[in-house]
Amino acid sequence: MDRRAIGKRAEDAVAIYLAARGFDVLARNLRLGALELDIVARQGPLVAIVEVRTRGPGSFTGPFASVTREKQRRLLRAAERLWRDKLRGMPDVARVRIDVAAVTFDGDDARIAYHAGAIVG
Repeated sequence: MDRRAIGKRAEDAVAIYLAARGFDVLARNLRLGALELDIVARQGPLVAIVEVRTRGPGSFTGPFASVTREKQRRLLRAAERLWRDKLRGMPDVARVRIDVAAVTFDGDDARIAYHAGAIVG
């Protein structure tokens, strides 16, 4: 399976994970100019931007460690732009949080480790 297919499979698993926890997925692979957000989901007044990470067996770094400082800066810029351009005018949206979901696969099963509020500005 190629990298793009694995990424889509991981995002599908995280979208199901979020829905099972009461989130409504608002967007996937949302482009904001040069920036892209994997998943944007809402639960009441909270909007969660979810960065989905996968790593294959034997990878040098784990999925959480793969979110570099540069990636964190890009996610913060994207969150600010999303707030300014789309969310600020939405009724009942009080805050935005950036989460990271680490997905590993064991055959057909996806295991998800989820860190809410993983990136703060």
